[in-house]
Amino acid sequence: MSLWFWVLAACAAVYATKLLGYLVPQSWLKHPAVGRVSAMLTIGLLAALVAMNTFSAEQSVTVDARLGALLAAAAALMLRAPFIVVVLTGAAAAAGIRALG
Repeated sequence: MSLWFWVLAACAAVYATKLLGYLVPQSWLKHPAVGRVSAMLTIGLLAALVAMNTFSAEQSVTVDARLGALLAAAAALMLRAPFIVVVLTGAAAAAGIRALG
């Protein structure tokens, strides 16, 4: 089977999942536990995404300029900088570390 088959199959599965979400009764979604779980799940998935993009290179774990960029962006976030400043700080830190290394 070709790659396009799997791409289209994944698209169909995601679309079907989205359609099934509309069938969930509204009373289930208003339950406090659902709100807590969905908030924690979102945070966990975002943390996993950041960790994978920061420390992975092909099939290995690596530490490079991305870690410095993440630390610089985190510092900017702690200082309550606007989002664009956080992004530019991370980009500048990565560029600076790569230029030095």
